[in-house]
Amino acid sequence: MFLAIPAMIENISQVFIGVVDTYFVGKLGTEAIAGVGVTNLTMNVYIAFFLALGIGTTAVVSRFIGASDNENANHAVKQSLIMSTVIGLSFGLINLFFSKRLLILLGAEDRVIEYALPYFLAVAVPAVFLCVNMVLSSALRGAGDTKTPMKIAVLANVINVILDYILIFGIFSFNGLGILGAGLATTTSRVISVILLLKKINGKETKIKVSIFNQWRIDYLMLKSIIKISIPAAVERLTMRSGQLIYGGMIIKIGTEAYAAHNIAGTIETFSYLPGMGFGIAAATLVGQNLGRENKDEAQRAGLMSYFLSTVFMVFVGTIFYVYAPLLARIFTEDALVIDQVVKVLRIIALFQPFLCMTLVLTSALQGAGDTKFPMYSSLIGIWGIRVLGVYILCIRLGYGLVGVWIAYAIDITVRGVILMTRYLKGKWKNISI
Repeated sequence: MFLAIPAMIENISQVFIGVVDTYFVGKLGTEAIAGVGVTNLTMNVYIAFFLALGIGTTAVVSRFIGASDNENANHAVKQSLIMSTVIGLSFGLINLFFSKRLLILLGAEDRVIEYALPYFLAVAVPAVFLCVNMVLSSALRGAGDTKTPMKIAVLANVINVILDYILIFGIFSFNGLGILGAGLATTTSRVISVILLLKKINGKETKIKVSIFNQWRIDYLMLKSIIKISIPAAVERLTMRSGQLIYGGMIIKIGTEAYAAHNIAGTIETFSYLPGMGFGIAAATLVGQNLGRENKDEAQRAGLMSYFLSTVFMVFVGTIFYVYAPLLARIFTEDALVIDQVVKVLRIIALFQPFLCMTLVLTSALQGAGDTKFPMYSSLIGIWGIRVLGVYILCIRLGYGLVGVWIAYAIDITVRGVILMTRYLKGKWKNISI
């Protein structure tokens, strides 16, 4: 609970940043919203790599911290920072030189590109700050500190809100920069976050101490350990993103109302993910640290306890979804047809919260142990073998519409949840060396 609740608050803050940006940019018009949306499609691909590097960092750092080997934990953070800087700058250069081509490739129209380009350059070119931010936060979590990333995420949120208003619309004699201002606000909040995180890891109260003034060298063996964990995690994230794009295209073919209902239900469902993500972070940290202490049974108990606690939270959220589905749908739309479909979807989601919890928490627990290949394989089977194929059969061929889409989703998370639980209980992950 001590680790998970701050992580949940941090995740809520991250979700809120997106909501605030969409709200303010929405005042500029439909093209501006589309411009932000098409930029986020690109950023989501990059974030898959950044998250994967963060998973590798957490797994390695938590293992060394558990073994009371702070020197190697610090060394691992340095290697992750070197890697995050290289990856972030590489993506930034790609965005700088191929920005317009990337937007055209994503299908953006000329008027959307006109809005998207300034925002894209302001957010995607300085991607290095987001990458470093995520790696530093992951390192602190691996050391058992989830409060600092939470506090900094909340502060970044506040800064983003203030700067969004000032830079988009202007204040006093300053006229505002429109959508460019939104991009600059987001990047500025990320730069401040990086500065604060670097200050924290150079402080006296943390187990990780990585001074930017100390000697830095590339350690290929340590990099190999981190990459070995990170690559399968990246493939898993990209598998999920690519699958979502494919079956998203199938949903568009059903009709506008169905696609609107799907997006509304997905937005509401995000809030049920938050406990699972928070307890997943707790599980990854505790599993890694206990394995570092050679306390394998305690590592397994920590993961299972994280799952049970998360299930309590998520079943509670699911109950709210089931009972108040019509009310939640009306927050987003007054269209009776859309509301009817949203209600059906939310009630399907509500019934499968324990299995969704398994996929979230146990995936993180296995990744914390360095077992990232098995979750990758389960995602490949679940997303492509069950969800995408299931959407095609139930939705397109049999005509069950949006309900068919979410039944395929429910089957996917149920099968993956059972597979992951079986893997976790067998305990082969306890013997993975980092």
